[in-house]
Amino acid sequence: MKKTLQLSFIILISSITINCSGPKLISELPVTDEFENPIISNLWKTDKIIPSDAKIQSEVFKSGHSAIQISLHTDDKFEAGKNGNLDSERAELTEAGSLFAQQGKTYLQTFSMFIPNDFPIVERRLVIAQWKQECPFCHKCDDNSPVLAIRYISGKMLITQTTGPQRVVLWESEKEFRNRWLDFKFRVCFTNNDSGRIITYLNDSIIVDYSGPTAYNENSATGYPSPSQFYFKMGLYRDTMTEPMTIYIDSYSKELLRDN
Repeated sequence: MKKTLQLSFIILISSITINCSGPKLISELPVTDEFENPIISNLWKTDKIIPSDAKIQSEVFKSGHSAIQISLHTDDKFEAGKNGNLDSERAELTEAGSLFAQQGKTYLQTFSMFIPNDFPIVERRLVIAQWKQECPFCHKCDDNSPVLAIRYISGKMLITQTTGPQRVVLWESEKEFRNRWLDFKFRVCFTNNDSGRIITYLNDSIIVDYSGPTAYNENSATGYPSPSQFYFKMGLYRDTMTEPMTIYIDSYSKELLRDN
């Protein structure tokens, strides 16, 4: 059964309070995608994926009758490395601009991922979900690492944070993650001060509970505007390699939470 996608945002620009404490759910603002429609929802931009790499299918799914299958092959959406970084290739869904997270607001996002049993174990960079701080075009910050990411490298799952020169690992595990559904839930508030917050659940167990800065500083030196916005991508993003990869995604939702 197809489910209605609801989308409404109320953004108050007159005053910006950087405060991430005490959330209450804003019931009128959920956004969901169960990937039941054969056409990819307009909740997603598809400029980071070629059409043949995305398929709504009914063989592997978490709920309903279908899920999206994302595949990646050598040189799909190739991007040359900048500033000495390695070349990359990707097959990612990017949330629409109207869904970008606002600095100082708290959001709840959930999604389920299935990594097949024959998924190749590689030692090089592989990101399956990421939150990026929006950077104006052609500024030096446009090649910065995501402020928050899920990585799958050498059979190890990691959640990483980057808000400066060094990447921080918030959680890692070497359990077998293939051939089962992984239900992720992220409660996140992005700020560059101590009111930032990241709480992450995997299959209903808390794996990250972090308080502190969750964004790069916004100034002319870093290139980030103030206040900043943050956007979400999921799929497959990696260094160039020969191995084909496939992942399945289902049951996506995003909600805005209100402070007390």
